Amino acid sequence: MRYTVNTLKKLEALFEELDYSVRYEKGSFQSGYCIVENRRIAVINKFFDTEARINTLLDILSRFELSGVELPEKSREMIEKWRKEQSDS
Repeated sequence: MRYTVNTLKKLEALFEELDYSVRYEKGSFQSGYCIVENRRIAVINKFFDTEARINTLLDILSRFELSGVELPEKSREMIEKWRKEQSDS
């Protein structure tokens, strides 16, 4: 996987498709992020660089159960590709 701003934008768009808002703010998150489930917000440490932001979003994404979620085929393929890359490393 390439850790580029374009990849980050794709992940952020995917979160929008999942009805989640991604925000970058400062805070004392032990894991680097916080998920507010009832408001569907993912808050990520704003001091993270692009690679850390991508890895954090992928970590959050891996925790989602997506079996009953309606997503475009292209988005599903991206998720499967990223999950496979994560499991291979």
